[in-house]
Amino acid sequence: MNKFLLVAFLAVCSLLNAQDLKVMTYNIKYDNPSDNANNWQSRKDFLIAQLNFYAPDIFGTQEGLHHQLEDIQNGLKNYKYVGVGRDKGNTEGEYSALFYNSEKYVLKDENTFWLSTTPEKPSIGWDAALNRICTYATFKDKKSGQEFMVFNTHFDHVGHTARLESSKLILQKIATLNTNNLPVVLTGDFNLDSSSEGVKKIKEQLLDTHLVAGENAFGPDGTFNGFHFDEPVKNRIDFVFISSNDFDVLKSGILSDSKDLKYPSDHFPVIAYLNFK
Repeated sequence: MNKFLLVAFLAVCSLLNAQDLKVMTYNIKYDNPSDNANNWQSRKDFLIAQLNFYAPDIFGTQEGLHHQLEDIQNGLKNYKYVGVGRDKGNTEGEYSALFYNSEKYVLKDENTFWLSTTPEKPSIGWDAALNRICTYATFKDKKSGQEFMVFNTHFDHVGHTARLESSKLILQKIATLNTNNLPVVLTGDFNLDSSSEGVKKIKEQLLDTHLVAGENAFGPDGTFNGFHFDEPVKNRIDFVFISSNDFDVLKSGILSDSKDLKYPSDHFPVIAYLNFK
């Protein structure tokens, strides 16, 4: 093979291996003052280094308090985030924030709604124990001009009805808000596994990227590790969903990185490599 053909071949391979969108969901575990060995100050540097290494284009976080999100933004170059705290719609309480690489994407709009019967205002829904929210945004790729929407959420950990109704509400909101029929990504900690009614409801309209990836799915079976380094992780409750006709899934990973026999969070992040169709 001559030099010209070799260069052309490598260029084609590079294009084939490239992905249009690298998206992640990550429950970063809120900064709980009673945490000891797994407190935020002890684990944040490794968590931020992990994000820098994988460099997702867009990532949704759950449980992050305002100062934690500021720590992450300060530790990542060119990233910004959107969202509000779930308590009052300001900086109080946990966020379901969306981070994005501002060098690659333009933020067109963003907002947050509550997972309740009054989604327009801070509120607790159904049998939930706490306020729960979904933050969403529309992004535009600066190079290709491709626009898409991303929704990020964290379902209640107690309310069975709340989790199912939250699934229904988010699907309704996607249908209502996505007036231009853009590609959609839904990330989050759903506090539900694949067999649950709530996840099945979502999968009536969206695809689970980790399943679609098939043999290109990598990592442990589950995503919730509970900081138990010596136990297998089986409970998969964190998902990246996509609209069914808009993406090819190149690969998916549940990332079980650790340092000094400790995890950076009590959840593993999930990352999906996607191409727009």
